[in-house]
Formats: sequence, C-alpha cells, structure tokens
Amino acid sequence: MMTSGQEGDPFADAMREAVGTSVEAWRLMMAVADAVRRHQQRQKGKDEELPPAEDAVNEFAPVIRSLLPSDISAALMGGSDWPMMAQQMAALRRAGVDLDDFLPRLAEVAVTVRDSLAGNAARVSREGTGEWERMLRETLPAGPVREAILSSPTWPDIAATMARLDERGVDVRQILASAYNEGVGVDQAVARVLGADEAPVASRDAMLSYGPLTTGLDLPRDLDLSDRVRALRQLAVSPWENQRYTRWMLEAMSGREREAGLLLAARQWPLLAARMAQMEGEGKPVREHLARLLKDTSWEQGPGPQLGSRLVQATNDALRRPLGEAGTARAKVNPTAARSQSVSLNPIKRQATAKSTVSAESGVAPHRQESGPASNRKKTR
Repeated sequence: MMTSGQEGDPFADAMREAVGTSVEAWRLMMAVADAVRRHQQRQKGKDEELPPAEDAVNEFAPVIRSLLPSDISAALMGGSDWPMMAQQMAALRRAGVDLDDFLPRLAEVAVTVRDSLAGNAARVSREGTGEWERMLRETLPAGPVREAILSSPTWPDIAATMARLDERGVDVRQILASAYNEGVGVDQAVARVLGADEAPVASRDAMLSYGPLTTGLDLPRDLDLSDRVRALRQLAVSPWENQRYTRWMLEAMSGREREAGLLLAARQWPLLAARMAQMEGEGKPVREHLARLLKDTSWEQGPGPQLGSRLVQATNDALRRPLGEAGTARAKVNPTAARSQSVSLNPIKRQATAKSTVSAESGVAPHRQESGPASNRKKTR
C-alpha cells in the first residue's frame, strides 16, 4: 500500500523531478516567447486570436515527439496546458517565427536541464550522502545555514569534499562548526541588505509544535509542515531515512494499514521522522519502540476524526519513553521547558555559544552540549 507519506525509490523520484523541472523550463521559454509575440502584435494593433486547439495539437504532437526524449515529451503533452501551448506554437509560426530553428533550441535547453538534475541525483545515489546529512544534523543547529547546505545543487560536491577530508584524517566537525559561524554572518548580512528581519518570529507550525513533539529536537524557527519535502530537509531527514522510517512504521502497524496510512499522512510526520533519526544516531532501537503501538492500542479510544492526531501523540510517546518503563502516561506539555530545549529559539545565544565552544570542544556543536553530572552524558556518535 502506498500512502501519501510513503516515498518510492529515491532515485526514481529524483528522475521524475528532473523531468518535471525540464518541462517547467520549456513552459517558461514558451511563455516568454508568446508574451513577446503578443506585445509586438498589440503595438501594431494586430492582436490575433489563437488557432483552434485541436488543430494545433494534431499538428505539433508529432513534432514534439520527434524533438524531445519520450519521458519529457510525455510529461509535456500530459499537462493540462498542452493544448494552449500547441496553440502558442502555431501562433508563433503564423507571426513569422522559424519553428524549425526555435523549437530545437528549446528542446536542447529542456534536455540539458533534465540531464543536469538527473546526473546530480545519480551522484547523490552513487556517492551516498546520508552519512554526511547525519553529521550535519548532529553538528549544526537547525536553521537557514543547514537548510541552505542540504538544498544546494552543489550538495553532492560538498558531501564528497567532506568525505575526502575525513579520509585524510581532518576533523570535519570542527570545520563545519567554524563554517556555521561564518554562514550565520553571511545570512544576517544578506538579510540586512534585502531588508529582511535577522530574527524572524517563529512560524505558526513551529509555535504549534512546541511541546513533547519537539522537545530535544533542533526545531527551525521557520518550520513549514505544509511542504513535506522542505520540512524534512529543514529537520535534516534525508529521503533515504524517511523511506526507512516509513517502512518501519508500516511494519510496526502490520495489519492496521488504514491507521498506518493516517499516521504517515499526518502533518506532523516529519517531526516523528526527526525523532527517529535522532534516536537512530544515538544507537537506540527505534523499531522496538514502534512495536509498542500495537501492544497498547489506547489510541483507538476517542472520536474517529481525531484518530490521526492520537496516533501522532501515541507514536511520539512510544519513541520517547524508555523501553523498560511501564505504563503509557504521556509527558505533559511544558511550554517553558520545550522552548528551552528547542535550541533554535534563541539564535543569538546559540551563535555566541557556538563561537566560544568551537576551540574548546573540537567539532561538537553548542546545541549538542549536555548539562548535568558527567556520568549521565552520552555521546551520539
């Protein structure tokens, strides 16, 4: 069963995204050309009607198939705007544009875009950046710097550089901690130039998430749970990790596929995935914690429309409660404690702490420092 929260093969997903982006590039170029045509004709008082859509589609479908690879042409002509695009091509030709020269150039750009993105995805798949994504999560606080690194088109190159440095015995964590401080300075400088706030107020999703769901996690101030791909990236959960946690959840809820689907489709799923990633980095048996969901099904009790929300709370409780602890009592929300443990809520203090600890404790991010007796401290890696 494929739910809205379940991902397919990461490389196949990346290829589909590459094709989709190439189609968007084609659409953009066509839109610009059509806008120029219309402007010129209006200037001369000759704004003409578009030719019939059916005739244009019949004429240009074979042309597109001959110019573009099958994956791009199928995606292009499968869009709802394809008839209008065919009309635009016909109108351009009628306006005097040499389509035998124009369309092949558009096709070249579209194919280049696809191949560039697909090649990038292939390198990510081949080189395996998961280890370095985990290192970023453990070394850098959540926020614009970490998200910028993970969303950069050059991320595979960055990961490859980190791997080479690590092979040569360089302390990559220390370099990352230093780079983070510089990155914060760049981010603030650019924000000032653009007139943006240096410390924007927390997003609605971040505010609503404060509590047991986020205690101890690196919660970005601008958390956006409406965009799952970005939310996972903000929380430094890679597509490969998300796929693994989805599979574990389905296994833990075996026989309860409907309920599993509700949980995986829940808006808060990225927060649960981040919790699992944190636990996995600490060597905790995530699947054993998830197995509690079918041993204690108290989440079934209550109004049907709120089942998904109860499942989210039950899963978070199952993950946070030590395995040897009996009972199902969930931690009560303590906003003050939650805010104090969500490290991204005080970026000024965090930055100052980061600068003071880079030299003292090589490669360990300030938000990873623990307080209390030394006997209670645990290293995550």
